[in-house]
Amino acid sequence: MKINVLKTGGTALLLCSTFLSFGQRIALNDLSAFKSPAASWTIVENVFADLNTESTLKNLKGTGILLNQSTSKKHGADLYTAAEYGDVAVELDYLTAKGTNSGIYLQGNYEIQIDDAWGLKNATSANNGGIYERWDDAKPEGEKGFGGIAPRQNVSKAPGLWQHIKIIFQAPKFDAAGNKILNAKFVSIELNGVTIHENVELFGATRGAASAEKATGPLRLQGDHGTVAFKNIQITPLTEIPKANQGSGADPIYIDAPANTMIRSFVDVVRGVRSVHAISVGGPEKLAFSYDLDNGTLLHGWHGGFIDATPMWDGRGNGTSRPLGSVTRFTQKPVLAISKLTNNQGAWIADTTGTGFKPKGYVMDSQERPEFKYEIYGNKVTDAVKIMENGKGLTRDIILEKGTSDLYFLLAQAENIEDLGKGMYLIGDKSYYIQLADGVAKPVIRSVDGQKQLVAPVGNKLSYSLLF
Repeated sequence: MKINVLKTGGTALLLCSTFLSFGQRIALNDLSAFKSPAASWTIVENVFADLNTESTLKNLKGTGILLNQSTSKKHGADLYTAAEYGDVAVELDYLTAKGTNSGIYLQGNYEIQIDDAWGLKNATSANNGGIYERWDDAKPEGEKGFGGIAPRQNVSKAPGLWQHIKIIFQAPKFDAAGNKILNAKFVSIELNGVTIHENVELFGATRGAASAEKATGPLRLQGDHGTVAFKNIQITPLTEIPKANQGSGADPIYIDAPANTMIRSFVDVVRGVRSVHAISVGGPEKLAFSYDLDNGTLLHGWHGGFIDATPMWDGRGNGTSRPLGSVTRFTQKPVLAISKLTNNQGAWIADTTGTGFKPKGYVMDSQERPEFKYEIYGNKVTDAVKIMENGKGLTRDIILEKGTSDLYFLLAQAENIEDLGKGMYLIGDKSYYIQLADGVAKPVIRSVDGQKQLVAPVGNKLSYSLLF
């Protein structure tokens, strides 16, 4: 475990909670908000990626999602808003196909890269969330591209999952004679809940700029390099740039995980819900997870940095730690993962009463990774959650000492669960995938109190992967 105590050099933007509420939400009922859209752009209701096929998104007809379909054989084209903007806040969701390369250009000139960077350990300026490089043909070979800025960490999600980006952009300024007197700036870029850029001055337009730098310009979505979808596009012209808030002045305490690393702490699952016997596990794959020892519940996983221990260790502390990366939540509250049911439609138990549940801690495997142990209904359980070597997700093996037909496992609970076939399920609003291992009995998707549950018999062993 590597602990870094860092002085507060960065800043956080002090934004009113309603600062985006007065912006322009583009109604994706048609393409009327865009200038001369090419045929590659359409409005659809739903999209689905194939993790095994590049540049492919299946879609359902309807409204609400902006889809660009571009392949190596049939290239799409870039899309420009009809309106132009100076200082602006942009907030939207995007979803990539496998192998996609796209981008978001402020004023048509300054690109934030979009690509399939799922599982990549070290991102560059050409990867998802990077500020793309500038270009000068007059420079020698190997030096023509310059000035790109990589994201602070790679917090990208899998193809077919929605990613959320917030951008605060300060436009370049010009005098009455048209001379540039102030460079453009990305004041902040937040991807999937993580700040990946702050106060990046742009000394010129990035490669592929639509025009010379100017005071206003359209939002441009790149469409000629790959298939990509967008929704919830909100654009807010800014009359003033948000001011920086230096925070409380506490020195943040960050924990790295250059090797397999564990830390015990309280973990806040969602607002008002706290796991008081939790463990967080990370490693060199730049992926980590938190686990509730009182219920055998996998709480959440994340890409990026490991742990911010500031709330736990600063001053008297409150015992909590929090992820440094982009969090994918697997539950809204710790509940027992295993329940005894008469059939797959039986009511899930509310707590441990009558289950004989006893946590037994964990043992370390040959690679110094924990395997969790507990007893329930007189059966000994091994819960082996492992980080994939490629950093794309987690594998999980639930092993019972005594096989049984009446113990079921709660794989997922969310507002929506979609069966994609071949043992693959899409959870929530395209939040993460569950992939069942070969030979696992087909689970049932059932409705409970307005939510969907994915429930499967454990038998002797239940194996699956969580991809996010």
